[in-house]
Amino acid sequence: MTIQRIKPGPRMSGAVVHGNTVYLAGQVASQSAGGSVTEQTKEILSIIDNLLAEAGTDKSKILMANIWITDMGTFQEMNAVWDAWVSPGNTPARATVEAKLATPAFKVEIAVIAAK
Repeated sequence: MTIQRIKPGPRMSGAVVHGNTVYLAGQVASQSAGGSVTEQTKEILSIIDNLLAEAGTDKSKILMANIWITDMGTFQEMNAVWDAWVSPGNTPARATVEAKLATPAFKVEIAVIAAK
Protein backbone atom coordinates (compact mmCIF):
# COMPACT_ATOMS: atom_id res chain seq x y z
CA MET A 1 0.00 0.00 0.00
CA THR A 2 1.40 3.41 -0.89
CA ILE A 3 1.99 6.28 1.50
CA GLN A 4 1.31 9.84 0.36
CA ARG A 5 2.94 12.70 2.31
CA ILE A 6 1.30 16.12 2.06
CA LYS A 7 3.40 19.21 2.78
CA PRO A 8 6.44 17.15 3.84
CA GLY A 9 9.16 18.91 5.76
CA PRO A 10 12.45 17.94 7.37
CA ARG A 11 10.76 17.11 10.70
CA MET A 12 7.19 16.12 9.81
CA SER A 13 4.52 16.18 7.13
CA GLY A 14 1.33 18.21 7.40
CA ALA A 15 -0.63 15.07 6.59
CA VAL A 16 0.05 11.46 5.66
CA VAL A 17 -2.36 9.28 3.70
CA HIS A 18 -2.13 5.49 4.03
CA GLY A 19 -4.87 3.49 2.40
CA ASN A 20 -8.16 5.16 3.24
CA THR A 21 -6.90 6.88 6.38
CA VAL A 22 -5.55 10.43 6.65
CA TYR A 23 -3.36 11.39 9.60
CA LEU A 24 -2.77 15.09 10.28
CA ALA A 25 0.13 16.37 12.33
CA GLY A 26 -0.68 18.67 15.22
CA GLN A 27 -1.65 22.00 13.67
CA VAL A 28 -0.94 25.38 15.26
CA ALA A 29 -1.93 28.92 14.30
CA SER A 30 1.17 30.58 12.83
CA GLN A 31 -0.69 33.65 11.55
CA SER A 32 -2.55 34.34 14.79
CA ALA A 33 0.18 33.18 17.20
CA GLY A 34 -0.15 35.24 20.36
CA GLY A 35 -3.81 35.95 19.57
CA SER A 36 -6.89 34.69 21.37
CA VAL A 37 -7.91 31.05 21.64
CA THR A 38 -10.86 31.90 19.37
CA GLU A 39 -8.60 33.33 16.65
CA GLN A 40 -6.12 30.47 16.89
CA THR A 41 -8.81 27.77 16.85
CA LYS A 42 -10.45 29.31 13.77
CA GLU A 43 -7.11 29.42 11.95
CA ILE A 44 -6.24 25.84 12.88
CA LEU A 45 -9.62 24.51 11.75
CA SER A 46 -9.16 26.31 8.42
CA ILE A 47 -5.75 24.65 8.03
CA ILE A 48 -7.34 21.28 8.84
CA ASP A 49 -10.06 21.87 6.23
CA ASN A 50 -7.39 22.62 3.60
CA LEU A 51 -5.20 19.61 4.47
CA LEU A 52 -8.20 17.27 4.47
CA ALA A 53 -9.31 18.62 1.07
CA GLU A 54 -5.81 18.11 -0.32
CA ALA A 55 -5.96 14.51 0.95
CA GLY A 56 -9.34 13.96 -0.74
CA THR A 57 -11.60 14.07 2.30
CA ASP A 58 -13.35 16.53 4.62
CA LYS A 59 -14.30 17.21 8.24
CA SER A 60 -17.40 15.01 8.02
CA LYS A 61 -15.05 12.01 7.90
CA ILE A 62 -12.92 12.87 10.93
CA LEU A 63 -12.63 9.80 13.14
CA MET A 64 -10.53 11.16 16.02
CA ALA A 65 -9.38 14.57 17.21
CA ASN A 66 -6.76 15.37 19.82
CA ILE A 67 -6.75 18.93 21.13
CA TRP A 68 -4.14 20.50 23.37
CA ILE A 69 -4.80 23.85 25.04
CA THR A 70 -2.45 25.72 27.34
CA ASP A 71 -5.17 26.72 29.82
CA MET A 72 -8.27 24.67 30.63
CA GLY A 73 -9.87 27.98 31.57
CA THR A 74 -10.21 28.55 27.80
CA PHE A 75 -11.92 25.18 27.16
CA GLN A 76 -15.34 26.75 26.55
CA GLU A 77 -13.86 29.43 24.25
CA MET A 78 -12.20 26.76 22.11
CA ASN A 79 -15.36 24.61 22.18
CA ALA A 80 -17.50 27.50 20.91
CA VAL A 81 -15.39 27.63 17.74
CA TRP A 82 -15.17 23.82 17.46
CA ASP A 83 -18.94 23.38 17.89
CA ALA A 84 -19.68 25.92 15.12
CA TRP A 85 -17.22 24.13 12.79
CA VAL A 86 -17.68 20.40 13.39
CA SER A 87 -19.92 18.53 10.95
CA PRO A 88 -23.35 18.01 12.59
CA GLY A 89 -24.10 14.34 13.08
CA ASN A 90 -20.47 13.44 12.32
CA THR A 91 -18.75 14.37 15.56
CA PRO A 92 -15.50 12.45 16.03
CA ALA A 93 -14.11 10.75 19.09
CA ARG A 94 -12.15 13.51 20.82
CA ALA A 95 -9.76 14.22 23.67
CA THR A 96 -8.76 17.63 25.01
CA VAL A 97 -5.89 18.09 27.44
CA GLU A 98 -4.02 21.00 28.99
CA ALA A 99 -0.35 21.10 27.99
CA LYS A 100 2.58 23.39 27.33
CA LEU A 101 3.00 23.88 23.59
CA ALA A 102 6.12 24.57 21.50
CA THR A 103 6.02 28.30 22.23
CA PRO A 104 3.94 30.43 24.62
CA ALA A 105 2.44 32.20 21.58
CA PHE A 106 0.57 28.98 20.71
CA LYS A 107 -2.51 28.41 22.85
CA VAL A 108 -4.13 25.58 20.87
CA GLU A 109 -2.90 22.61 18.85
CA ILE A 110 -5.17 20.14 17.05
CA ALA A 111 -4.42 16.82 15.34
CA VAL A 112 -7.02 14.69 13.57
CA ILE A 113 -7.33 11.32 11.89
CA ALA A 114 -9.90 11.01 9.10
CA ALA A 115 -11.25 8.44 6.67
CA LYS A 116 -11.20 9.12 2.95
